[in-house]
This record gives sequence, C-alpha cells and structure tokens, in this order.
Amino acid sequence: MITREQFTDQWSQLHNSAPTTGIVGRWLGISYRFGLLCTLLRITPNVLTTLGLVSAVGVALTSQSLWAIALIVFSLFFDGIDGSVAIFQNRTSNWGALLDSVVDRISEALWLYALYAIGVPAYLCIALWLVASIQEYMRARVSSLGVKDLGLVTITERPVRASFIFIVLIAWHLDLPGIEIATWVFLGASLFSAVSVMRFAYSRLR
Repeated sequence: MITREQFTDQWSQLHNSAPTTGIVGRWLGISYRFGLLCTLLRITPNVLTTLGLVSAVGVALTSQSLWAIALIVFSLFFDGIDGSVAIFQNRTSNWGALLDSVVDRISEALWLYALYAIGVPAYLCIALWLVASIQEYMRARVSSLGVKDLGLVTITERPVRASFIFIVLIAWHLDLPGIEIATWVFLGASLFSAVSVMRFAYSRLR
C-alpha cells in the first residue's frame, strides 16, 4: 500500500505537475481513503469509470426529475475517483487514461443534455461542451508535446462545470429565474479559462 505522500506525488505527476494544496489537497485526502476502500472491496478503476458513465446516462434520462441532481453527483464522484484508485492500486495505464478521457467528454455531453431538457437553448449547451472539450484537448496535446508543468487550475475545471449544472437543475426545480443568463455568464467564464490554458501553453511551447 502506498503512503498518502506517494499517492499525492503520483497524482500531481499524472496531472501535469498540478498543485496539490487547498481544495485539491482536501479532495486527494478523500480520494486516498476511497482508494483504500475500493481496494479492500476489489473494485477496479475501470469499473468506477463505467459507473460514472452509467450515472451520466441516468442524468440525461431523468433530466427533469430530482434523480438527475443526485446522479450528477454520483457521476462526478465516480469519474473523479477512478484515476485516484488506479494510482492507489498501481493500475495506471495508457488505455485507462484514454478511456477516462473519452468517458469524460461523453459524460459532459450527457450532463449538458440535461440543461437542454429543462429549456436552455441547444446552441448554448453545445458551446459549453465545445469550449470545455477544446480546453481539455489543449491540455492533453500540450502534455503529449513534452510539457510537464501545465498544471494550471482555471475557474471552470470539470468539478466546477458539474457543480454549475447541479445548481442550475436545483434552480429549475425551485422555479428560479435567470437560468439562461447564468448559462451565458458561465460560458464567458469557460471561454476565459480556455484562453488562459492556451496562453499558458503558448508560453511553454514558443
């Protein structure tokens, strides 16, 4: 069994030298404990990845019910912990990383379908998905080009994107106004994040 310090160091290395302090550090503490639990229960990282995708499908299928709110939490949790469990169980692999990335993009599309189902215009949902996908593609591509310190944390990372959808779904159930305006604001923040990653990448590649 690896120590928490070894776990944290390996996580940072696999995420382009991302910092492991603050809220990230607290999340890693939770991930470490669940890594131990999943190991005791013999749950593999790929099983968790699959559960994350199944939960995302559930979000899309139950978009207008309270189930969608719970399922998006489960989807993000399973997605966030699969890589941590892989580190804990020493099962990190290129195939697992690829599978995780593909499932991430599919899951986000399913999450955003939930916004469309409650009335957010389709073009806004598609724009949010495209911007997030471009940001994550830039990270992956820059890493493949040999840059190992692209650990920039933006204001609209994946957990924040899921949290936004979570909040919007609650607001819709409470019949609160301003959902479309809030989505436009979040799109602006997402564009800012993507540009930040691009500028940071440019500074390392030029």
